[in-house]
Amino acid sequence: MVRSSGSVGANYIEANEKLGDKDLRFRLRISRKEAKESEYWLKLLKELNETHKDRIEELILEASELKKILSAIINKLK
Repeated sequence: MVRSSGSVGANYIEANEKLGDKDLRFRLRISRKEAKESEYWLKLLKELNETHKDRIEELILEASELKKILSAIINKLK
């Protein structure tokens, strides 16, 4: 969970320091992929953690929003 969620931001920062348009799209796609993975881990965690289900659901929604934002940016670049 820590690796995938940290990778979203790290790859986004790398995308902003792009070497070209191809590199920008590549880094943004990786960032989106890591957001998807983070959402997956959060869903698993939610099933295992009864006490913090509401907070975890908020984080799942945030990961979903990040995926949508990154997808919109990627689609705009096409």
